[in-house]
Amino acid sequence: MKNTAADILIDTIAEWGVEVIFGMPGDGINGIMEALRKRQDRIRFIQVRHEEAAAFMACAYAKYTGKLGVCLATSGPGGLHLLNGLYDAKLEGQPVLAITGHHFHDLIDTHAQQDVSLDRVFADVAVYNTRVMGPSHVEPVADLACRTAFAYRGVAHINFPVDIQEHEGGERSRRNIAGHTSDVFARSARMPADDDLQRAAAVLNAGRKIAILVGQGANGAVDELEQVAERLGAPIIKTILGKAAIPDDHPYTTGGIGLLGTKPSQEAMEQCDTLLMVGTSFPYIEFLPKPGQARAVQIDIDAARIGLRYPVEVGLVSDGRRTLRQLLPFLIRNENRAFLEQAQVGMQQWWALMEGQGTRLDLPMKPQVVAWELGKRLSDTAIVSSDSGTITTWFARHIRAKRGQKFSLSGTLASMANGLCYAIAAQIAFPERQCVAFVGDGGFSMLMAEFATAVKYRLPIKVVVIKNNSLGMIKWEQMVFLGNPEYGCELQPIDFAGFARVCGGTGFTIEDPAECGAILDQALATPGPVIIEAVVDPFEPPMPPKVTFDQAAKFALSLARGEPNRERIAFTILADKVRELI
Repeated sequence: MKNTAADILIDTIAEWGVEVIFGMPGDGINGIMEALRKRQDRIRFIQVRHEEAAAFMACAYAKYTGKLGVCLATSGPGGLHLLNGLYDAKLEGQPVLAITGHHFHDLIDTHAQQDVSLDRVFADVAVYNTRVMGPSHVEPVADLACRTAFAYRGVAHINFPVDIQEHEGGERSRRNIAGHTSDVFARSARMPADDDLQRAAAVLNAGRKIAILVGQGANGAVDELEQVAERLGAPIIKTILGKAAIPDDHPYTTGGIGLLGTKPSQEAMEQCDTLLMVGTSFPYIEFLPKPGQARAVQIDIDAARIGLRYPVEVGLVSDGRRTLRQLLPFLIRNENRAFLEQAQVGMQQWWALMEGQGTRLDLPMKPQVVAWELGKRLSDTAIVSSDSGTITTWFARHIRAKRGQKFSLSGTLASMANGLCYAIAAQIAFPERQCVAFVGDGGFSMLMAEFATAVKYRLPIKVVVIKNNSLGMIKWEQMVFLGNPEYGCELQPIDFAGFARVCGGTGFTIEDPAECGAILDQALATPGPVIIEAVVDPFEPPMPPKVTFDQAAKFALSLARGEPNRERIAFTILADKVRELI
């Protein structure tokens, strides 16, 4: 029996190293599902509860492994559900292949059931986007889809009519000659020329107060960053996607930047006269040096990102790690260490403040306590996935990154609901490593059915849910940015520990900070998937590293205009400030 068109598709992507596909069956992809059933020894199919989760998992799989992430959905609504997770991959620059079904090819655009032209819908999200026209069309487009996803670090999409999936390999056109395509991907070194490196070094060598800002493009370059920072006497400031670029206990880092960042990082940006940006397109330009304040050099693998956020004198288009290694011989030791030493003193004070927040024993429990205690217990090779919201602040500040760990979240799209999906994908990719989701109750509840996926596949993920029964970040944004009382942000409470048990997993609840560490120890040591529900103070604000006058004024205005919880909020903030002063 000849291979069907669907068989050809699965065989082709398997040659590209695809070992896992995340998806949900449907009648628009029955032929593809049959091809996967016959190839279970080569490709593992992970059935999800919602297609959005499949796309998030494919994105996370690509992030954590560097391999091609693949998701599969049926026609119409199935494919539409992929979009949010695929935009996460697009904005994070991750290679993902999305495969969707369509109904019968000769009924397309005739108002048939699920008649959605997904190839048109996906035009914005995809760097390669096509519809299969017949069995002989499959191999060349599948090869090109995989190659393009890798080459352009983005989403490739193949839309596949259901009846063509079952067609056996047929006649080719006279120009479609068998064997003319292959699964070889050629990686470009794209190394800067020596004269560009020398120009970049001249800018950096002339600086006295040099700062280094790193993003996800610097992940995996710990040794090179350390050597460059030592040579330049420069503090390393990390965006949230660059959290793992250098350990938080390293003497050269000042931690995060922005609303989630540290005071020493913000002060370094305010005072530096030279800036080296490595693998980052950090979007909050108000936290970067003022234009004209600092001379700048930027390293990025994407030429279009050079000078996007800050005016640079020299752009080096290449891989961050290799470029730093090539740049190092041209750098001269900066003997002015005062700027770095000032940042180091600031970080000692900052970590003392974070430890104070993370070891409080008052009730209700503070979210910082959970993050602090969890961070101390993570293995040296843990993979930690977080979500969007106030949870991101505690993730960024209170879980200290160690060398060898991996961290990620939906950093650019800033979507909620990704954390659990990321953790599942990480555990699929690295079954031997500790995989933890650190998420808020708002984001977790959006796709919480995927915990049953973890149970089904016996994935020992640990999910820490910070439960404040509120869309916390939205609440504080309404108050601090607009001066409005919170509205529409309260959540109906859910028993997450009970939910875990109903799904077949294990559930724990933490309410007393004195018991937090012991319960986390027990939960992390429990086999199988676990949810740890941490009930925290809903009035604990994610304070920026330095409060501006405008933020304080808008906050006061929101209280005066009728904020329903103004007494509790004001008392909490006042108590926090008094503790800092003490």
